[in-house]
Formats: sequence, structure tokens, C-alpha cells
Amino acid sequence: MSKYGVLVMGPAGAGKTTFCSALIQHLRNNKRSCFYINLDPAAEEFAYEPDIDIKDLISLEDVMEEMGLGPNGGLIYCFEFLLENLDFLTEPLDPVTEEYLIIIDMPGQIELYTHIPILPSLVKHLTRTGALNINLCATYLLESTFVIDRAKFFAGTLSAMSAMIMLEVPHVNVLSKMDLVKGTVGKMELKRFIDPDTSLLDDDPADPSLTTPSSAIDDGSDPTTAGNMMGGGSFKRLNRAVAQLIDDFSMVSFLQLDVQDEDSVGAILSYIDDAIQFHEAQEPREPNDEIETNWEDADMS
Repeated sequence: MSKYGVLVMGPAGAGKTTFCSALIQHLRNNKRSCFYINLDPAAEEFAYEPDIDIKDLISLEDVMEEMGLGPNGGLIYCFEFLLENLDFLTEPLDPVTEEYLIIIDMPGQIELYTHIPILPSLVKHLTRTGALNINLCATYLLESTFVIDRAKFFAGTLSAMSAMIMLEVPHVNVLSKMDLVKGTVGKMELKRFIDPDTSLLDDDPADPSLTTPSSAIDDGSDPTTAGNMMGGGSFKRLNRAVAQLIDDFSMVSFLQLDVQDEDSVGAILSYIDDAIQFHEAQEPREPNDEIETNWEDADMS
């Protein structure tokens, strides 16, 4: 029996837990069942109580105190400990049926998704190649305010692409918190970020060479100045190389999300359902029995 789930990822502050809460509320409004898992060992407040909470196994606070580790090292230790105790996930998930959408809320340290093989090992255990046979879709959230800073946007997009390559599962990328850029960035301008390419750097408002006379621009002789560190030739070449890499792979495109708009949440869910083929596996429901009509009596009346 297959199971169906979504892995909600993204950098810190992208709105992952808020999206999970909005998704759970939307599912409840539409009389769909869900199973909520928190895998952030530092999370403390939830709108909905998780069905599985990693803090019942290990917490980041305890690890930092007992092992003398920092937040990032402690988080990696927590996930290594989880991989050694996968029964913590397997046993409660085993009876979950295909009617449920399993929602997995992840922490915000992007190294888990980019270059450390911990999360790929966890995904293999959860998916069809592992013990639980979950049709899993990864949903990567990137805060929409990043579009104001093109360098930051391309760095976030590169992280999303790295996660896609590392995890090897169906992937939905989302620009979250769209309500924060309404009135700041026009709709036509936002559409340019849906399918990122190098043309976004051609009119970057943060690029001083596009807005400042050439005579006023530092020639970059002192790389330690703030302007040269973030606006010098080396930094621009790096940004263009990152943008070109993203353009060459042509893997990343974004959906727009406003969690305050239920239709927006529903649209994201429809993409997730398609990616995991959720509706194709559901048993067809019998329609209500039609009311039988005595046509002979009807003709006589």
C-alpha cells in the first residue's frame, strides 16, 4: 500500500511551519486527512500539534548543552541520531493509509539540503526505495522578498536546485510570503522570477554600474570596502556565473504563495497532489443512489 507525503523545506524564515499550518487547515476544510510530522528539533510553537515530533526523540537544546555543539553542528547531530533510530518514524507511519497526506516540516539549515548526505538517506528510507513506500514530493520555499536583491534570489534559487539534485524526488519550488511584496514589486516584474535566467541581472537595481555614473564608481582597487565587496567586478561575475548555471540546468521554476489566501494554498496543494499522483490512487466514491421514479405514475398524473 502506497502512502503520500510532502517534505516542506527552505531556508530559515521562509515560512515553512506557517505553510504547513495553512495546508493542514485547507485539508481540514476540504475534509481530507493529514498526518503532521515535525523534524525541526528547535521548533517550539505549532498551530497544530504534530503527530510525530522529533523533540520526543532528541532536542537541539539538549544536544547543544550536553555535547557542547553550536546550532548547526547540533542540528546535524540530531539528524544523525534520527538516522540511527528510524523506528521512531517507521512504527507510527506504518499504519497510515493512502487517504492521508503526510506533511513533514523540516528545519531551515540549508546545508541539510545542499551538500550533506543526511537528508538523502532519510528520503530513501521514506520513499519507495525504503521501508515506508511513501510517494514523496519536496516543496522548497524561498521568501519572495529575495526578488528585491537579485544576488540573494539567485543564491536561494541555487540552493533549491541543489536540493532537487540531491534528493531525486518530485519537486515544487515556491515563492512564499507574496503578501510582503504586493505594492512593492509589480505583477509583470514578478513574472520574470517564475523562470529565473541571466536577464534578471541586466537591470539589477542593486547594481551601482547601472545607476551610477562611471566616474563615481570605485575601480575596485580596494576589495575591503563595503561597496567593492558587494558591488565589485568579482561579485558581479560570481552572480552571473551562478545565474548562468541555473539557466543552463533549466530545472527551477517557482509558484507563488500567499498563505492568507486559501485559493493560493489550494493551488500549491494541487501541484503537490499531481507530483505524488495522490488522486489517481484514491478509491472512487459511489454516487448517491438516484431516486427511482415511477414513470408510469408520472405519465398518468
